[in-house]
Parts: sequence; C-alpha cells; structure tokens
Amino acid sequence: MRPATASQTIGPYWHLIEHPEMSDLLRFGALGTPLVLHGRVTDGAGAPVTDAAVELWQSDPPADARFPGFGRCRTDADGGWRFTTLRPGPVRGRGNATQAPHVLLAIMARGLLRPLFTRAYFAGEALNDHDPLLCAIDPPARRATLIAQPDGAAWRLDIRLQGADETVFLDL
Repeated sequence: MRPATASQTIGPYWHLIEHPEMSDLLRFGALGTPLVLHGRVTDGAGAPVTDAAVELWQSDPPADARFPGFGRCRTDADGGWRFTTLRPGPVRGRGNATQAPHVLLAIMARGLLRPLFTRAYFAGEALNDHDPLLCAIDPPARRATLIAQPDGAAWRLDIRLQGADETVFLDL
C-alpha cells in the first residue's frame, strides 16, 4: 500500500505570501518603466476572497538578476492584491504571432483544486486588437475581463471567480 501524502492546493511555497516584498518585482533594482497593477478577487456573489494568493508571471522584460519576472502576494481583508513591476512589452507567441503586452496571473485559494490562470492586458494598447488570445475570446464582450484600466498612476484589474462578469480563465 502506498503511503498517503498531504494534499496541497498551492504548495509547497504557500509560505511566500508571508513575505510582502515578493510583490515588488523592482526590489533588486530593475531598470525600466515602473508599473503598479492591483485589483480585488471576489467570489460569485461579489464577496471578497480574503485568503487567496495571487502570482504574477511576466516574460517581458526577460527575467535577470535585477528583475525576477515573478511575484506573489496575498489578498487582504477586502480581497485586494497589488504588484509593483515593469511595464511589459509585446512578446512572440505561437507561430511567431505578436502578443500584446500582458502579464499572467495565477489565483490560488481555499476551495480551488488547482490554480486559475488569466492574463492582464492594458487598456489603450494598440496591439490588443490583434492579440491572438484576446481575439479568440467569444463573445467579444468577455475580453473586457482581461483588460486592466488606468487607476490614477496605477492599473486596476478585478478578478471575479464566477457568476456575472466572471473573469476569463485559461485552461493551461
């Protein structure tokens, strides 16, 4: 009989949400145009998800000693999350197609058997109209759930886990 192993929703690195510096991708002196991306995670009823971990993965600019390209933060009592990073640029995708500037977000929380993956694009970006992933979302009105909006000096993208205005999630 095989020994039982503990089930972990997002392990083994859950402890990283206890380090707020993980949400600052500029902490090692990265050079470039800084960007703050924030929002809220809510459930299907619109209530804040207060025990989630949100990860940000970014392929442009490329990760190096000054820029990790990865961050993680916990949601607060209002479901809020926040990252400080560098403004992404366009990247090449399948078939060498140009993808609009974006970051990948992963959401992990109690009740989710596996992470939910989505992207954050940026309003007003000309390449959004030709991004292969955005163009594949049907009906087109749902694309708006992936578009971060200007919010003062920052960008805001709220993530709704289900229900009306549910965020588009990717099957990775």
